[in-house]
Amino acid sequence: MTKTREVVVASDLTNHGALVGHIGESRFPVGGPDGVGHISSGPNPYDLLSASLAACTAMSVRFQARRQKLPLERLEVGVSFHHGAQGERDSFERTLVLEGELDAQQRAFLLEAANLCPVGQILGISADITTRLDVTASGHNESSPASYEDDLALLPIPNITPD
Repeated sequence: MTKTREVVVASDLTNHGALVGHIGESRFPVGGPDGVGHISSGPNPYDLLSASLAACTAMSVRFQARRQKLPLERLEVGVSFHHGAQGERDSFERTLVLEGELDAQQRAFLLEAANLCPVGQILGISADITTRLDVTASGHNESSPASYEDDLALLPIPNITPD
């Protein structure tokens, strides 16, 4: 049976307002509004969600390439998150760069393997995921990402003041 790992995000006592994620012994900053008018550095929750999809996709593709003994030399997965317009689904755009002496059939097989990623299966329930192959390394696409700060401002959270 697989052991469940808990992710904990807590206030960083050494940096007022900042958040730190903890997974086992790993620590990482979580970016976003700090509650006092500043933006903390680090990946925001949308970045972390996109990173989860990219990592799972890379693992799924790499696993299938090794299993089928395909000549995949290098793999790169880029993911960006976009909000859907009012009433439309959110979406993830996923780009695969597959390097190696792969023919068209092998590339198509690995593209299908990307769609078998378990994280993608979960996210696909409430968001659309499009995947495309790219022949060159993306170098990290900085297209207009979804704004976590803007989303927080739109949430109907009542203003609660202490007594």
